[in-house]
Amino acid sequence: MLIGCPKEVKDHEFRVGLTPSNVHTFTEAGHTVYVETNAGESINFYDSDYQKAGAKIVSKEELFDKSELIIKVKEPIKEEYKFFKEGQILYTYLHLANDKKLTEMLIEKKIFSVAYETIKKGRSLPCLAPMSSIAGRLSIIEGAKYLEKTYGGNGTFIGGVPGTRKGKVLILGAGIVGFNAAQMALGLGAEVVMLDIDLNRLEYIDQVFHSKITTLYSDAGNIKECVQDCDILVGSVLIPGSKAPKLIRKEHLGLMKKGSVIVDVAIDQGGCIETSHPTTHTDPIYIIDGIVHYSVANMPGAVAKTSTIALTNTTIPYGLKIANMGARNACLEIPDLTEGVNTIDGKVTYKGVAEAFDMKYFDPIEALKAHS
Repeated sequence: MLIGCPKEVKDHEFRVGLTPSNVHTFTEAGHTVYVETNAGESINFYDSDYQKAGAKIVSKEELFDKSELIIKVKEPIKEEYKFFKEGQILYTYLHLANDKKLTEMLIEKKIFSVAYETIKKGRSLPCLAPMSSIAGRLSIIEGAKYLEKTYGGNGTFIGGVPGTRKGKVLILGAGIVGFNAAQMALGLGAEVVMLDIDLNRLEYIDQVFHSKITTLYSDAGNIKECVQDCDILVGSVLIPGSKAPKLIRKEHLGLMKKGSVIVDVAIDQGGCIETSHPTTHTDPIYIIDGIVHYSVANMPGAVAKTSTIALTNTTIPYGLKIANMGARNACLEIPDLTEGVNTIDGKVTYKGVAEAFDMKYFDPIEALKAHS
């Protein structure tokens, strides 16, 4: 298969879809890999490294023109739409339920799209997990930074020092993001409260952290009570492939301490905070009603080298299956990948995306069988 790895163009997105080692894996399997000039240069993966691994270094235009399978990190943005050809395979993060224009482009060009974030193995999301881990840990680091008065925060040092109170972190959602946020917050010495609707998960959290975290059932009453004295609120609620529920509404901001910080890690899926909107690493925060909001849509891009390696460790085994078997056969025969198919032949094949935009939903297996 002819495989293309373009340079990411989203603001401060330095991750890359393939490392030189990944290229070697594909070329050893008999595939041709095109890598865009300087695709990985910012994280010390140089064109010469890719060439030694067997890649052909080309322009963006040539890459898209020749490639059958495009492997990226982030969803294509508007200026990239023109490069896609009808029927190409796209393998990347997509988060379509929060992006109607991208969904429409994929439908119009009949792109065979496989989304990292909806590939499912049992109950786990293997290609989302490493970035969720990093985003969870970063949420506390960024939240602690923006608590500083310099940025409009309330001036609380998250871990405190002897004779002062610790900062209080409220985490909504006990999944991978929430778990890693809790781990980082505890490590920095904060007081941590976590809410979730899954009591079994809360029991697990309680056991793993030896009762050092306060766990509460997530309902309107507990949310209202907990927001009033937190310094950092981390929104880490996920419904795979669908829009995140709005758990924090604008009226909650009036209950919060001035200068507290909201970090909405769910922003890729629309955010779980009513007052959130996507921001960038260039301009990461804004303030509403005295509350600092941080909602960068590609948080792991800040630690791009670690993120690239962690991500490709999970995405490349599936990518190799797609290249070796063909996208149709791989997605039909490997249930994990069947879940990843979001669009094919102009059809939406992920229910959460179809529901988000009131589009017709097509069963992915039936759509794959019909694909030639």
